[in-house]
Amino acid sequence: MPRENRSSRYLMMRRFPFSLTALMLSCALLLGTPTTTTKKKKKSTARKSSTVTTAAKKAAPRTAAAHTTSTSKAAAPRSAVVRTTAGESSGLVVRTALRSSPSASTARRRRPSVTGGPWRSPTYADSTLDDNVDGEDLEIRRAAVEALGPYNGSVVVVDPTTGRILTIVNQRLALQGGFIPCSTIKLVAALAAMTEGVMDPHTRMSITRRTSMDLTEALAHSNNPYFANLGRKLGFEKVSQYAKLYGLGEKASLDLENEQPGILPPSDPPEGVGMMTSFGTGITLTPLELAALLSAISNGGTLYYLQYPRTQEDATHLTPRVKRQFDWGPWISDLKGGMKAVTDYGTGRRAFYDPNEPILGKTGTCTDYRVSSHMGWFGSFNETGAHKLVVVVMLTGGRTVNGPIAAGVAGGVYKNLSQQNYFAANGPVGTTDDKPKDPFPILSSSPTCCAR
Repeated sequence: MPRENRSSRYLMMRRFPFSLTALMLSCALLLGTPTTTTKKKKKSTARKSSTVTTAAKKAAPRTAAAHTTSTSKAAAPRSAVVRTTAGESSGLVVRTALRSSPSASTARRRRPSVTGGPWRSPTYADSTLDDNVDGEDLEIRRAAVEALGPYNGSVVVVDPTTGRILTIVNQRLALQGGFIPCSTIKLVAALAAMTEGVMDPHTRMSITRRTSMDLTEALAHSNNPYFANLGRKLGFEKVSQYAKLYGLGEKASLDLENEQPGILPPSDPPEGVGMMTSFGTGITLTPLELAALLSAISNGGTLYYLQYPRTQEDATHLTPRVKRQFDWGPWISDLKGGMKAVTDYGTGRRAFYDPNEPILGKTGTCTDYRVSSHMGWFGSFNETGAHKLVVVVMLTGGRTVNGPIAAGVAGGVYKNLSQQNYFAANGPVGTTDDKPKDPFPILSSSPTCCAR
C-alpha cells in the first residue's frame, strides 16, 4: 500500500473518537429540544383548555352552576379537590397539592393510642367532694388535703397503735373497690419469702450477668426481676395464702358498710406468678387494706380491724380490735431497713423532708387497665416522734401520675404536721377548739358517704 494511504488512514483513526464524542453531544442536544418543546406545547394546550373551559362556564346557565356547587359540597373532600382542579390551570393544581399534602401525611402519622395513652381517668379533680368528716381528726385532714392539692386521688391516715382511721380524703374513691397494687405488693412478697425461708434478706440475688442485689436494694429501687423470682420460688398457692393472711381480698374495716374489698385471683394469672409478685397482676388492693398491713408492719405484727369513728365521743372511747397477730421476728427489721432505703435514696425519696423525722415507705407505679388509669401508690409510716402515723396515698390519672409523685404527697402530709409540732412530745400547738372553723375546702358534712 502506498505511504500516503497509510498516513491518511492513521489520521482518520486518531480523529474517530473525537468525531464520535461530537456526534453523541449533538444527539443529546437534539433529544433535549423536543422535550422542552413538548412541555411548552403541554402548557399552551392547558392554557387553551382553560380558556375553553372558562368560556363554557360563562355560557352555562346559572342554575347549572348552582347544581355543580351543591354537588361538589356534598362529595367527599378528595373527589372535590379533583373536580376543582380539573378545569383550572396546572399552577393551581400544584398549589392545591402543596396545601393538602402536609395535612394528609400528618393525619396518617397521628396515633391516638400513643399521644393520648390508654388512660381515661382525670389526673386532677376535687378530691374532697361529698366527703363526710364527722369524727375525723381535722388537724390531720387539713394537712392531707393541703398535701394532695389538685390531684385526683385518695389519702388515708391511720393510727397504727389502735387501728383508728384519722381521715379519709376522697372517700368515694377509697371505698369503691380495689385497684392494681403495682409495686406495693412487693411488701407481701418479701414477708412471705422470708417467712417461708426461700430468701435470705442479706444474700445477694443475681439479677443479670453483672447485677446482683439484696432485699434492701431491691426494695429501694423496686426491682421487678428480684420479686418476680421470689414469686416463682413461692408459687401461686403460697403467694395467695400469705396475701389473704395479711388482709388482702377482705374488708379492712370493722364498721364501714360502704367499704368494698379488693380481690385475690382464684388461680395463677396468665402472665405468671412472677408478674403477680412484682406488679400485682390479677390482684386489686384498696387504700384501707394497704393501711391495715402497714399498721401491722409499723407496730411489729398486730393487724387491727380499722375503725372509723363518726363522732368525737366515739373516737375518745374507741377500743382496738385485733384481727391477727404475726410473729415476724428479725425479718421485720430487715423489711423496715429496705423501706427506709426507699425514702433515703430510692423511688420514694420525694417523701424525705427531715433527717430527724425519717419516713419508711414503698412506691407503686403501673397501669390499671380495668379502669383505664395510671396508678401512683405510696404506703408509709413514721418511726420517730410522739405520734405514729400510717399514710397511704393513691393517685389515679394519666401519664404524669406515678409512685414518686404519691411519695411527694405523703411527704407533704408529714411535713405539714411537723410544722404544727404534731410529732413533738407535747403534741400539736393549740387544740382543735383553738383552730379556726373555716370549712374551706376541708370540712364537708355531706352524709352521702361512709355511713355505718
